[in-house]
Amino acid sequence: MTNFADRGTPGMIRGVSALTDGTIRSPFTQLRALLDGIAPGHAHSIELTIGEPREAMPVFITDQIAEAAATFAKYPPIRGSDELRRAIAAWIARRTGVANIDPDREILALNGSREGLSFACMPALARKSGLSCPAILMCNPYYSAYVAGALGCGAQAVFLNATRETGFLPDLDQLESDTALLDRSVALFIGSPSNPHGAVASAAYIARALALARRHDLMLFFDECYSEIYTDTPPLGALAVACLTPERFRNLVVFNSLSKRSNLPGMRSGFCAGDAVFLESYAEIRNMCAPQIPGPIQHASVAAWSDEAHVEAARQSYRGKFADADALLAGRFGYVRPAGGFCLWLDMSHMGGGANATVTLWKAFGVKVIPGAFLAQPGRDGRNPGDDFIRVALVQPADRVREALERIVELSA
Repeated sequence: MTNFADRGTPGMIRGVSALTDGTIRSPFTQLRALLDGIAPGHAHSIELTIGEPREAMPVFITDQIAEAAATFAKYPPIRGSDELRRAIAAWIARRTGVANIDPDREILALNGSREGLSFACMPALARKSGLSCPAILMCNPYYSAYVAGALGCGAQAVFLNATRETGFLPDLDQLESDTALLDRSVALFIGSPSNPHGAVASAAYIARALALARRHDLMLFFDECYSEIYTDTPPLGALAVACLTPERFRNLVVFNSLSKRSNLPGMRSGFCAGDAVFLESYAEIRNMCAPQIPGPIQHASVAAWSDEAHVEAARQSYRGKFADADALLAGRFGYVRPAGGFCLWLDMSHMGGGANATVTLWKAFGVKVIPGAFLAQPGRDGRNPGDDFIRVALVQPADRVREALERIVELSA
């Protein structure tokens, strides 16, 4: 594994030491340092930082775990039980219309999508061995698992700015023109709905990204973990686009989990699905070093993937929160209701940027948010696309969210 620093090119970082020397830090580590020693300016503080849903989890989950408690005494299957993979396949069919996915070859259970996204970088790199400077491309802002996976396996992390001008997704026109970069790339991470913007990729965008991946033989990793949180139109899944092509799922793997969909972040239960050849090599790597989902959790996950009532109940709650955001934030902070997810991406340039606004919100109003710059890196143009923004996660109960938004509005008074 390569372990050297290579940070001279804007928008590109290489070297696993970047994860330990402060070059790349968790956004929450950065937030703690930013607010260290600053007392909240309100007796009742409200935290809207971490994407941890607080809606009610399915009422049947604890009973399902108890029902299978005896399986704690057994090593669980690393690929997921047959029952679990078939339940996931059935959910994919209901949700996306892809009715012929093979649960034995085209689905793997994951101990939450976070570890799955990171571990997937290893087999992606192995597919194109011999590259002198392999690259893993990622949307910027990014999820920390993407960059940790890239740097941890010795690849160069390349940050593709996602801004309002690009529809809050990477600019495929710009990427397509850089054939030298694409030829040395082994994977491309795209989130849809994106985090933190909530942008949803169109069928045309997905098809084009997949065509680029196939033309340059890299893996397209599509992170769909927010796919079930929306207030209007269900976001399109990449599997539904890929299955219409002659190559089917070749060069594509999608990731999803129960964390956001079912309000079960503590279950650590997710899956990946797609390219059967890639998943076979990926499964072998996971069999050697990745964590399994405990047996009772797998059993409970079957029930969660099989039920939609609790998911719709949570969506209805989010609709109320976004209705409040529409009423309170209209015409302020560049607010637009996102197509998916539960986060707001608010422009704080009038406050000197996201970091300054974060300090002010905490110090004056007792509302804790996260600066957008902490979720991103300077891109290839040297600009951090999050500098002017804050991310606000609408994860508290509706009355607390409304109160927090009312306090945020005071910034524009």
